[in-house]
Amino acid sequence: MTNSEPTPNAVLEPVGDPVVEVDAVTAGYLPGVNILNSCSLLARQGELIGIIGPNGAGKSTLLKAIFGLVKVREGTIRLNGEVITNLKANKLVAKGVGFVPQTNNVFPSLTIQENLEMGLYQKPKGLKERLEFVTEIFPELGKRLGQRAGSLSGGERQMVAMSRALMMGPHVMLLDEPSAGLSPVRQDEAFLRVKEINRAGVTTIMVEQNARRCLQICDRGYVLDQGRDAYTGTGRDLLNDPKVIGLYLGTLGQD
Repeated sequence: MTNSEPTPNAVLEPVGDPVVEVDAVTAGYLPGVNILNSCSLLARQGELIGIIGPNGAGKSTLLKAIFGLVKVREGTIRLNGEVITNLKANKLVAKGVGFVPQTNNVFPSLTIQENLEMGLYQKPKGLKERLEFVTEIFPELGKRLGQRAGSLSGGERQMVAMSRALMMGPHVMLLDEPSAGLSPVRQDEAFLRVKEINRAGVTTIMVEQNARRCLQICDRGYVLDQGRDAYTGTGRDLLNDPKVIGLYLGTLGQD
């Protein structure tokens, strides 16, 4: 364990070209009420970025702001150098951004295959190729394509949601609480799948309440507090830093 405190908003120099750049973004759901307050984030090509912090810190709001679901009032969001601030979600999907929300993330009355087909509505001709790709990452789904999504467990639904987002061949994946509500075994499976998606070349930005597990697998982490990026660092550095442990991880980071 290190004895130095983390540097707020430390400037890190990861390798790879910038893919997602969030620059001093202020955003919120209601007029005059800001959830994000001059929040910044950088994700470079091939990185797995983890976002942690206390409840109400703005973690999910940050993902929704990137994906055009929350109004950005100040600041800029760029994708591969192009300004995408407040661009609609369907336009972002076409540009290679996938988003998996925490809840209501499958069509329960549709089969697994129909759910996956819904993810490819903008490029229907690529169905066979994309099905092969996602079922390599999620082989158990490939054996049950005819099963209705509403009959699946929470962990299985999460797999379907991630698979559907992958159908468009995204360059960037935004994951909101992929382990929420899952049993410990299913949580481990979810984190393994996130790593597999990232290893497939998809730059991944993940919000996660399981802070310790998130920092164990991510390349770099951001700690949000009151809508601001309070601390940044490698996952390992944040996991072992006494200041971050004391403020945000409690005993979780001390094993």
